[in-house]
Amino acid sequence: MTGGQVVLGVLHPGSMGAAVAACAQAGGARVLWCPQRRSEATVARAEKFGLTAVPTLTELVAQADVVLSLCPPAAAEDVAREVAGLGFTGLYVEANAISPQQAARIAQLVSGTARGVVDGAVVGSPPVGAKRPRLYLSGPVEEIGLVEHLFSGSAVSTHVLGEEVGQASALKVAYTAYQKASRVLAALSYGLAREHSVDQALLDIAGQRTGSYLTETDYVAKTAARAWRWGPELEEAADTMAAAGLPDEVLRAVASTLSRWDDSKDTEMTADQALDQLIRAEARLSSRHADAERPEDSGRRIS
Repeated sequence: MTGGQVVLGVLHPGSMGAAVAACAQAGGARVLWCPQRRSEATVARAEKFGLTAVPTLTELVAQADVVLSLCPPAAAEDVAREVAGLGFTGLYVEANAISPQQAARIAQLVSGTARGVVDGAVVGSPPVGAKRPRLYLSGPVEEIGLVEHLFSGSAVSTHVLGEEVGQASALKVAYTAYQKASRVLAALSYGLAREHSVDQALLDIAGQRTGSYLTETDYVAKTAARAWRWGPELEEAADTMAAAGLPDEVLRAVASTLSRWDDSKDTEMTADQALDQLIRAEARLSSRHADAERPEDSGRRIS
């Protein structure tokens, strides 16, 4: 710390990470990030929130008291390994949507040099405007206290679950399993009804029930735009289900459906456009399967 000021390094500031880091900055922390190998959109986002850029990850790790990892789930372990390889000695906050098993592996990976590891889970939308996400925490009491201090009085409210690394991750994937899978199922139901020109009747039925996702047709397009990161999150949730002895097939299937929207990353479209893209992706997949199953022409008649 410099003069009592906590230095927070954020990896890598996406829409959630940048906004969450900005809340710590508003509370008095100095927030660093590294633009190496980051996209123009990430650079613009970090600049918008006034985060301080440092030229290399080595420099960020050397200066930071706390490193906050908020990145796509598939990259979480590689990011932790890179930070550990640089000899980070501060507090590592693993806040990605990953399984508790992966959170435990990351804790073991980083704890060789770091002073401690806190497991975190962000639930809610980025803290912009009136939105107030929750940051659930689990891990050593003293280390959690430092994270709570970082976000004290900010739009990010902290909630302690316990002292076991993995509890926060378990909560996140449990919530992800329901919330994200429900959105995909709502999109598929609406798409099926639209195909048979009964979409308005479906919405009328759903509207009679309180809080049905089926009435939120604008979220079909949002689901498509977020599929690139929701899919991996659901794979993590499926891994967690399997580890608990529960069936994982439903979540694997939903993740597979989301992968057909991978080309829609962060794009703006209507519900109809998103559903049309899903249908086209299914047609391409069916065509590939048909080609793979077609017997090779051996020059002989097959009778």
